[in-house]
Amino acid sequence: MRNKLIYFILLAIGFTSIIQSCQNETSINFKRYYVNGKGIYEKNCQNCHGSDGKGLGTLYPPLTDSTYLKLNKNSLACIIRNGQTGTVKINNISYEGIMPGNETLADIDIAQVVVYITNSFGNKQGFYDSETAKKDLEKCN
Repeated sequence: MRNKLIYFILLAIGFTSIIQSCQNETSINFKRYYVNGKGIYEKNCQNCHGSDGKGLGTLYPPLTDSTYLKLNKNSLACIIRNGQTGTVKINNISYEGIMPGNETLADIDIAQVVVYITNSFGNKQGFYDSETAKKDLEKCN
């Protein structure tokens, strides 16, 4: 009986390790970008947008609006790098705060933040790699 139990446990461990090793590269990169993006967000963005992504009154907009993020996904890298001034309207609420840019973040850092914010706070928008961030940053005004 004891040998059967040990055999079953070893078999379960074997199957688990095989399943986990079958993740594709995009899935692995997504997880890596997400975790790194969370750290960058906490350090650079959370003070204004909040740990829950709900923003601050009418000063700093929320990051919980999937529609706004989806419609502006190709502009997010530019906003993160260069900041944003002027009124931003989300869900018929105007936000007047000035978002400072962060020119010290590398393209991959920006891509990781985009992955984090577009896949947190109720958002599920998938992967955004550093090459896409680089292309989007080349289009900044």
